[in-house]
Amino acid sequence: MKLSRNETVLVLGLGNTLLADDGVGVHVVRRLGGDASTPGWVRAVDGGTMGFRLTSILGDGGDVLIVDAGDFLAAPGSLRLIEGDALEGHVAGAKKTSAHEAGLVDLLGLMLAIQPLVVEWGEGLSDEVAKAVEPACEMAMATAAAWRRG
Repeated sequence: MKLSRNETVLVLGLGNTLLADDGVGVHVVRRLGGDASTPGWVRAVDGGTMGFRLTSILGDGGDVLIVDAGDFLAAPGSLRLIEGDALEGHVAGAKKTSAHEAGLVDLLGLMLAIQPLVVEWGEGLSDEVAKAVEPACEMAMATAAAWRRG
């Protein structure tokens, strides 16, 4: 996907921060949003568990990278870019554990998934997933920069 140099890339973090590792997408965008080195053409947004209410944010145009916990049967903290048919299969075939997963296939084309370890009540990330936040930020920025270069 090729961006105009004037367009922004939306990095949208999803997840419930009250369900431990499920909130990792939110932690990633909070880190990006609070980092002075994040360029102005990257818009890091905490989408929490907004589900279909995200359509107003997504309707602004430009490219969107969703960052979320995703179970792809890997070691906790593993990262994976999921797109196209693989994304549709991942979201449509997965057991839905939270409201923010509903309807995602209709809203996005690329997701940066982070394998969770713990998805139960708890406000902090597991050690394995916490260690993945910085690499996830780096992968999100590399993906956004590649889109911008076209």
